[in-house]
Amino acid sequence: MTLDADLDPGAVDDDSADYVTFDMAAERYAFPMSRVQEIIRMPSVVKVPLGPPSLEGLANLRGRVLPVVSLRRCCDLEQTAHDETTRVVVVDSGVPLGFVVDRVASVISVDPGAVEPAESVQATVSSDVLVGVIKSDDGAMTSILDVDELIGAQFAGVAAAARAGSDTASAAAREDGQAADDDDGDDTLELVSFAVEGQEYALPIDQVQEIVQAPESVSHVPNAASKVLGVMDLRGRLLPVVSMRRVFGLPVADLEPQNRIVVVSLDGGVVGVVMDTVREVLRVPHELVAPLPGVVAAGGRATEVESVCRLEGGKRLVSVLSVNRMFDSPEVRRELQQRQDGEPLPEQTEEQEMADDGRGDEELFVVFRLDEEEYAVDVDAVQEIIRVPETLIHVPKTYNFVEGLVNLRGTVLPVVDLRTRLGVPRAARDERQRIIVLILGGLRTGFIVDSVAEVARVPRAALEPAPELSAEQAKVVSRVANLYQQHRMLLLVQVNQLLGAEDTAALSDVVAEQDLAAV
Repeated sequence: MTLDADLDPGAVDDDSADYVTFDMAAERYAFPMSRVQEIIRMPSVVKVPLGPPSLEGLANLRGRVLPVVSLRRCCDLEQTAHDETTRVVVVDSGVPLGFVVDRVASVISVDPGAVEPAESVQATVSSDVLVGVIKSDDGAMTSILDVDELIGAQFAGVAAAARAGSDTASAAAREDGQAADDDDGDDTLELVSFAVEGQEYALPIDQVQEIVQAPESVSHVPNAASKVLGVMDLRGRLLPVVSMRRVFGLPVADLEPQNRIVVVSLDGGVVGVVMDTVREVLRVPHELVAPLPGVVAAGGRATEVESVCRLEGGKRLVSVLSVNRMFDSPEVRRELQQRQDGEPLPEQTEEQEMADDGRGDEELFVVFRLDEEEYAVDVDAVQEIIRVPETLIHVPKTYNFVEGLVNLRGTVLPVVDLRTRLGVPRAARDERQRIIVLILGGLRTGFIVDSVAEVARVPRAALEPAPELSAEQAKVVSRVANLYQQHRMLLLVQVNQLLGAEDTAALSDVVAEQDLAAV
């Protein structure tokens, strides 16, 4: 909401200085009206790691990223819980910046002669953010706070981050992605793995357009082919939805919250495939991928499996499916075509697909969770995602950021707890946790996250620089994906900033020592 009706600035005298007054800790304070853009209720916020202590988080302000900070903390006042009277005063700092206050009182018009400088009065806040005091006839005092000083003290980078522009951030991200490609080469197969009836399968990532949560239901289509569940709305397009269980000849259950719909490119269109769950993004060396044995491939429906990945020393087998083979049935092809005829489901030409590698004006991210927030890294930076082993090899007297070591197919993999790195409280181990394997400074390094959620395609228009709330945060979380219509905000992690050069060198020493010990 904008300024409340009883705070209408038009009700004050234009010949006087106007102030918005508000309360904190039973004291009254004021901001110059000229600096206040609007006043809103306390919004939902996304907590940002490595930010200053006064930062509450980031919120969506009609599609723009709004840093929200506690004015109590800025003024060294005791923190209190938010309630129905809590408001956020949005000020102009080059970009919007919101200060949380206990309660907004009114807009007042003050004669300049009624304002005394801060040096001449006692105040409950430090004088460096206090510019003066308004004294009323009844003896009450209202402290005027310096907006620029409050911003400059802890959030000087906010305006600079906005002026930097999203083009610079996007260019840096593309350079980082190219660097990751250069390090890794093209000797791996990129897959998205998922589960159906407890079995693990995978699809090539270049055939996966996006992964979305299943709706509560899909619209049934009369006389549809047996594998087609119906259609759903996907951002204004009708998407045919097929059950992977029906493809495999398994019983179909009602859609559940853990179900995901994998949107895949198919010759002749686009289709959503319902999976039980989506598990991980895998980067598998080609030497670990073998074609399906001929004796198995001769069994009719088994031809849907194109190859098999042998992971974890052969203990974990992942069947790689062929999208076109899955829907090779004439009745399914005909049904999908009918569902798309006349509907706004645009198909790319072969030249377009080659020009934009299937991503168009979008970027592809692996989304994971820490605590209650969603983070993301560029999919090109992810080498693979593995389960957290029951035990990690502990290295005594090592660096405090090293969680332990893992033997990954004969290679020593150092593992870092990403919660610890980002200043988030540690959590007990559970089955949902995963290790995301990245390359930092030429060293393959694993980071433990709470869970891996999905592979998301994010429009580049939704990407913008993260407000620079601290030097370290600005390096590690350089951008945000502001998905306003989905009521989501993804914090995009800059992979090459997760560890410093000295930390990476220290990890290399630990790995080298462990390799020597093994010899």
